[in-house]
Amino acid sequence: MSTGIEAPVAAEPRLAEAIELLRDTRIAVLTGAGVSTDSGIPDYRGEGAPVRTPMTVQSFLASERARKRYWAGSHLGWRNFASAAPNRGHLALAELEARGHVNGVITQNVDGLHRRAGNQHVIELHGSMDRVLCLTCGQRFARQAIAARLETLNPEIDLETAIRPAPDGDVEVDDVDAMVIPSCTVCGGILKPDVVFFGEFVPADVFQAAASLVQGADVLLVAGSSLVVNSGMRLIEQARRKRLPIIVVNRGVTKGDVRAAVKIEAGASETLAAIVTALDS
Repeated sequence: MSTGIEAPVAAEPRLAEAIELLRDTRIAVLTGAGVSTDSGIPDYRGEGAPVRTPMTVQSFLASERARKRYWAGSHLGWRNFASAAPNRGHLALAELEARGHVNGVITQNVDGLHRRAGNQHVIELHGSMDRVLCLTCGQRFARQAIAARLETLNPEIDLETAIRPAPDGDVEVDDVDAMVIPSCTVCGGILKPDVVFFGEFVPADVFQAAASLVQGADVLLVAGSSLVVNSGMRLIEQARRKRLPIIVVNRGVTKGDVRAAVKIEAGASETLAAIVTALDS
């Protein structure tokens, strides 16, 4: 079966060691932003990334102006996500699952690219930007529908030019007060992209599903994550307690390096593609 994955050049000296640990095992995968950079989605925590001031859930709930500003920036981000395509790293993980090597993917990313690449068992720790949640009644909406409503509600604002990325990872909006943001069509409540904000916790049932996937695996493969976010390190700890080998693939230092049986200092896309080729050779 053709996957569209190009044959990689595998020069990383520890790759062979990692492949031996992965061979004939059930692999749980944890991914971070480094898996999506080859799709044109920036890694905001990687080396050289701009300093960001993320929206907190407290600010979002307390101020309509903060919600307008957030929705403006989120609309810009959503357009970027919607136009992105899965890269060979995503395709490699989908192929590994299809061939029975991977029992599921846990991702810290909110771009939905693992699902679009074809992975069937994806646990999105921090939610997904392609869904919108009403904070009052719990109704969920497709993001595309809410994006269309945002544009309809603001016919005099050219959202293509009025919203611009700022150097600190925030956005500039020409007239944020003039913006009208959608409310829930069921109850009129506040809408929020279905993602975990700074200051929120990963839902307990979502984390338990991720922990169960790790518990059912023989190896934990971490790809493209610096493991700065606590949810990732909690899963590393789960694997350590079960005495699972941990393989970390990331450019730069991660918080999980000291617990890794193998650390591969390389890009996620080429390394995951190399693993696909090696496990079926």
